[in-house]
Amino acid sequence: MRKALRWLLALTVLIGTLSTAGAATAAPTPEATDIKDRLLAVPGISLIEEKPYPGYRFFVLNYTQPVDHRHPSKGTFQQRITVLHKDVSRPTVFYTGGYNVSTNPGRREPTQIVDGNQVSLEYRYFTPSRPAPADWSKLDIWQAAGDQHRVFAALKKIYPKNWLSTGGSKGGMTATYYERFYPRDMDGVVAYVAPNDVVNDEDSAYDRFFASVGTKECRDRLNAVQREALVRREPLERRYAADAAENGYTFTTVGSLDRAYEAVVLDYVWGFWQYSLLSDCASIPADAATATDDEIWKSVDAISGFSAYADQGLATYTPYYYQAGTQLGAPTIHFPAIEKKYIRYGYQPPRNFVPRDIPMRFQPGAMRDVDTWVRHNARHMLFVYGQNDPWGSERFRLGKGAKDSYVFTAPGLNHGANVAGLVADQKALATARILAWAGVPAPAVSQARPLAKFDAKLDVRDVEREPALRP
Repeated sequence: MRKALRWLLALTVLIGTLSTAGAATAAPTPEATDIKDRLLAVPGISLIEEKPYPGYRFFVLNYTQPVDHRHPSKGTFQQRITVLHKDVSRPTVFYTGGYNVSTNPGRREPTQIVDGNQVSLEYRYFTPSRPAPADWSKLDIWQAAGDQHRVFAALKKIYPKNWLSTGGSKGGMTATYYERFYPRDMDGVVAYVAPNDVVNDEDSAYDRFFASVGTKECRDRLNAVQREALVRREPLERRYAADAAENGYTFTTVGSLDRAYEAVVLDYVWGFWQYSLLSDCASIPADAATATDDEIWKSVDAISGFSAYADQGLATYTPYYYQAGTQLGAPTIHFPAIEKKYIRYGYQPPRNFVPRDIPMRFQPGAMRDVDTWVRHNARHMLFVYGQNDPWGSERFRLGKGAKDSYVFTAPGLNHGANVAGLVADQKALATARILAWAGVPAPAVSQARPLAKFDAKLDVRDVEREPALRP
């Protein structure tokens, strides 16, 4: 009887143990919690809105950041981020555009390749992600990298798989600077069309580019329209003044309508090659000398945009021009097809496009430091450039110290160059390396393909266009 009772007691304990284990297994885990709740549980994150998209959850969020990462107690600001959530078991792509963040769902090329999640970050000091009042001395590449590092550290607990950083143009620069200052955060970097102005005062590479890009016929057309716009300065500036009055444009920052007009015209050839293809040359007036004023105006306006250097056009981009004039550098080119008597100002420095009450001082060592680091320390980094993109004239290059890193050029493409536009063997290699860095099992290099099907609404493939001479 005692044996039976002991056996029954043991059985009861065993059943209780199994029941407890079963209950523990069935209890909600962090992975089973709704992703919205998990994101909002992160200290400093708050919800702006959620937008539906098939197969994803898309959130627009604010994240509390210190104005100064060296002294976090000296004030904070709200920085916008977006999260395109697929699954916590997938890799995550950290996208930076270098400017404002889009609040609509969008998937960058690496996100499609790895079929992953995407976190997108608005660059500090772009409205509304700007401290008030704004201490502009805290707008630099190190502070911006600190923003990314804090976002990554906060979200890595939710998205534990591999992370890749990416961005186009200024966003590609941003991804590169982040890697330089926090090389242990990301598992790989895909930087598109990222300029690298190591020596700000030496810009001859741009002059060589414009002397040979495309075809002579196309170059001659563009140069002729640009010259004609300066030859006809007086009548076209009258039209500009009328247009400015109608739209409420003012020119306090740049100094005058005349300065703004010339800046727009001198951006014309650069803007064409940045955003257009050689095939688009057919849209340029074939004989500028006999073209009407209206034809010249419309061609320049379509490519450069006459609102670009008005106060209203410049205001959004004050953070970019501030950085160009303090760390990033800015190009200066010559105009051999235009007589000097028609050019009054030439390419104006970034200082001319930033309100005078914001102090600026250039730091010549900032880009040299990044360039040296990339040459000797790049790991799992891919740089993609467009053959016909002027910004690629000064680009990142790799030295002997670089490992598993690549610089590829897409033939015939512009500032919208991407992996899909590379020649076949480079495209396959780039895709395979992106998959490998993301920790996704991949087939042989020759068979490497994006894991997610192309979505015409979600997968943006157009060039990231910023008005005027901006990367």
